[in-house]
Amino acid sequence: MPPKGSSGKDKDITDDDEVLQAVILADSFNKRFKPLTAGKPRCLLPICNATLLDWTFESLALAGVQEIFVICRSYAAQVKTAIRDSKWSKPSSGLKIVPIVTAKDTFSPGDAMRDIYTHGIITSDFVLVTGDLVSNVRIDEVVRAHKERRRTNKDAIMTMVVKESGAAHRTRSRGESGVFVLDPTTSECLHYEPVIGYPATPMIKIPREVLAEHPEVEIRNDLIDCSIDVCSVEVPSLFQDNFDYLDIRRDFVHGVLTSDLLMKNIYCYVAKDGYAARVADTRSYDAVSKDILARWTFPLVPDDNHPGGHAYEHLRGNKYIAKDNSVVLSRTCKIGNNTLIGAHTTIEANATVHASVIGQRCKIGAGAVLRNAYIFDDTYVGAGCVVEGSIIGARVRLGDRCRVPRGCLIADDVVIGEGAKLRKFERVSKKRDAKKAGTGEDADDEEEDSDLEEVEAHQEGVEEIVGRGSNALVWPQGTTEDEEGVDERESYNNQRLMRMGDSASDLELSDEGSTTDDDLSDTDTSYSMRSRASSMTSVSGPSLSLNLSDPSAQTSTIHMLSSAAAETEFRSEVAQSLERAFAEGHSVENAAVELKTLRMASNVPLRRVREAVVGAIVDRVPLVTGDPAAQRAEIARFVRRWGPLINQIGGVDPVETVEVLQYHCATAGPRQGLFAQVLAALYQQDLVEEDDIRAWHRSAAARGEGLKPGSALAEGVRKCWAVGAKMIEQFDAESEEESTEEEESEEEEDEPPKRAAPAPAPAKAAAKDESESEEEESDEDSERSEDSEENAPAKPSAPAPSAQPSKAPQQQPESESGEDSEESDSGESEPPRTAAPAAAAPASHAAPAKSSAPVPPKTTGARPPAPSSHTATASPEASTDEDSDESAE
Repeated sequence: MPPKGSSGKDKDITDDDEVLQAVILADSFNKRFKPLTAGKPRCLLPICNATLLDWTFESLALAGVQEIFVICRSYAAQVKTAIRDSKWSKPSSGLKIVPIVTAKDTFSPGDAMRDIYTHGIITSDFVLVTGDLVSNVRIDEVVRAHKERRRTNKDAIMTMVVKESGAAHRTRSRGESGVFVLDPTTSECLHYEPVIGYPATPMIKIPREVLAEHPEVEIRNDLIDCSIDVCSVEVPSLFQDNFDYLDIRRDFVHGVLTSDLLMKNIYCYVAKDGYAARVADTRSYDAVSKDILARWTFPLVPDDNHPGGHAYEHLRGNKYIAKDNSVVLSRTCKIGNNTLIGAHTTIEANATVHASVIGQRCKIGAGAVLRNAYIFDDTYVGAGCVVEGSIIGARVRLGDRCRVPRGCLIADDVVIGEGAKLRKFERVSKKRDAKKAGTGEDADDEEEDSDLEEVEAHQEGVEEIVGRGSNALVWPQGTTEDEEGVDERESYNNQRLMRMGDSASDLELSDEGSTTDDDLSDTDTSYSMRSRASSMTSVSGPSLSLNLSDPSAQTSTIHMLSSAAAETEFRSEVAQSLERAFAEGHSVENAAVELKTLRMASNVPLRRVREAVVGAIVDRVPLVTGDPAAQRAEIARFVRRWGPLINQIGGVDPVETVEVLQYHCATAGPRQGLFAQVLAALYQQDLVEEDDIRAWHRSAAARGEGLKPGSALAEGVRKCWAVGAKMIEQFDAESEEESTEEEESEEEEDEPPKRAAPAPAPAKAAAKDESESEEEESDEDSERSEDSEENAPAKPSAPAPSAQPSKAPQQQPESESGEDSEESDSGESEPPRTAAPAAAAPASHAAPAKSSAPVPPKTTGARPPAPSSHTATASPEASTDEDSDESAE
């Protein structure tokens, strides 16, 4: 018999064959997703067409968890139904899921932990996560490390999973984070300090005892808290003993580490591999959705292990289409990269969908435009609607020509009238039925009723916003009157840092990019540690001023210095790799493989690689003085040879490519004038499209928002942005000319033929002759104007842009009409051959030192640009004209 001293209390330390348990806190305990969560819990919101709870189940199943307790209070009946109807309720899933309904007075994670202790459901070490987790981290390895540590130290009660990241990582919360003080040898968390974004936290205080007992510490402000904790069985009892513990990080972890009585230890597990992030706000919703589509969460991707049980086909450019052949796509619609389309969805003619997620059974009307939009199931988007950077709930109906700008949240069952124009960051929900108003039967209904009553009291003039025939309530924007008693994390300005599409550039935040030597030399005993910020916006993470009286504490800077050195080393290695590729003539594929290897070894964002490649291309182009045509030829040759490398380094993002090109040329000195010509070459090589240039031009980074006014960078960015404006004007002019020529062609087709010519395409030949005569008249006018100009030698370069290498010659000899007929037989139409935008441009635009250059029209016979700026497919009229030409032949 075993000795009486071996009790069940030590079972979690010695038994390796026990069932691995997990606890999911399904409630969010905040209102960051309102009004989308008015009537349902956050954990049932879909992300990439599967609920957040399903993604959490999949993450735990991947880690080998066998038994899961779902702790829920809000809308518990809906959570139970969702679990019962999901694939996880089947015996073949290998999971045992038990929903636990907590008391109605559970208003914080601490209250939920006390309920767990009351139910007595925990029998061993368990995994504690939230109901909005997306992760492929091997949690079983964390559990194994935790148990090994517990064998030698029974006071090790918790292991927190964190992941390294930069300050500007898109899944890192700008409004809520924390600073971890770690022992570099054992990874023990010696101190934890919560940090908020606004007002910025200028300083953290580290207990003197920590520095006295540990001569070497790491102060980490670069860690993403994954909200994955491996806890011992005594953690719920500690919550029960102290009712001041409300939040797990801010109260429990901070309280345990600063307590002189508990004498407990908490450790961190810094995950080097894998992906883990919480969908804690709308900004992280957008970031995690993009990461899933970009396959950072592999093997949890839409086409394999989709938590919702859907089947998708993965196409080039990270496009995901439902596999059951139920998706109906019009021939003239345009589907961009990083897009997911659910089953039984219809996208009508000339609609554009880019970087968006569309649910099941949706309908996107003709000419609609979706950019960075998230559309839930059974939603109708009317013809001509524009939805950008917003979340649209289930069963929503958007009338024709609606405008939904960035940051909008539209709840389920809302109807928006025709022609409505919502404001940025608008929140809209459905009006309550008169019979149900004020008859809440449980705590959820009572809380929802109180919120809606406050909203209903401010509905003056909302019809102008939501349109006629709408059933929508418009939620107020801005600060509330009673914000004094609100948690600082939930204040309006801090929430702005966590909502989708808000750069918060008007808030006064700490800017690590503007640190000067004077800021770092205030005293001999102080050290200012600042996190790296993005160079494109003024929003950055909080700066930490650590006033340390002990000089030995300066060893805490080792990690930050090593990180900076690693990035510097990466830039140097990438530059050497590209230099070898250019000099030795490597293939693009081999160069891309080498860059991917360097990126993975250095763990840097993909943007850094893109910056290196674009910068190397611009700097490597030979400069030709006094010969604009030769300069354009050099740029075209180099971009044709090395431009495809930009899209083969691990991801395709043409908007970011243009932005990177802009910022590099802005500081490139004499090469700043190459921006327009390099951009035109990228356009000609199909590396960027017209829509991409327009999207870049609309972005805040392209306009230089957040840059210091008057600085050299701001001036360079402004000049490049002006060049983009001129290029867009040329696009618009070209589109108008094409529309005019199509109308004239239609009129000529309607007239009866006066002669029976054997030419294969008489209408097209006539149009060509007319175009040639117009160009000859234009050339004669330009020659006459040259005589009156003082700078006569510079004039002949005016029509040079039309001679720069393009995808097809602008004027074809008559013998090519047979080729046109063959193209017509294949069902594709050729665009009008006009050089109007290029010929009309001034000669000064062609010189490398200037800031703009005409963009020659794309002349690919397969997909000519349509009059609308948001589609690049062949118009039905063009194909009809060519079909009639064939019949004439």
